[in-house]
Amino acid sequence: LHNKKILLIISGGIAAYKILDLIRNLKKKNCEIKTILTDSAKEFVTSLSIASLSQNKVYDNKFDISNELEMDHIALSRWSDIILIAPTTANLLSRLASGSADDFISTVISAANKDIFLVPAMNVEMWNNPATQENIKKLINFNYKFIGPISGELACGEVGEGKMSSINEIENFPDRASQPPGHET
Repeated sequence: LHNKKILLIISGGIAAYKILDLIRNLKKKNCEIKTILTDSAKEFVTSLSIASLSQNKVYDNKFDISNELEMDHIALSRWSDIILIAPTTANLLSRLASGSADDFISTVISAANKDIFLVPAMNVEMWNNPATQENIKKLINFNYKFIGPISGELACGEVGEGKMSSINEIENFPDRASQPPGHET
């Protein structure tokens, strides 16, 4: 994973704070990182901390006329070698599975011609919810790649599947990406 261009999409979830370490580690591997933050991600990490670590502009999940003059939703998807969405919430899984293209992130994803890696992180019952499981099946059919989740103690204190994979596992994602647990083919 040296010298790669990574578009990192950070969605809202308590696991978002761990992404700061991921950015730091990827920079040590000479990766260039551009990020898009959802509004809910900003509740957990700041644009300033992301920009400081990535040494790059942080995009909001909004269309901005000054950015769209250069069609950033297309340019970002073409610029990257890999698109990584971490953490990936149940809400974002649902939106991707439905093919939504109603905001900046979903249009970047819709325009993407690169591998897209999802790093789910959510409560065990949200992960096991039949709608979430159906969305995962759709995303697998759409060729999204999954990194985790794993079982363990969750931020809410419950134990089970839904915990975000470790930073080390995510860093090795091109080699480790597979079907999520229970969805092996």
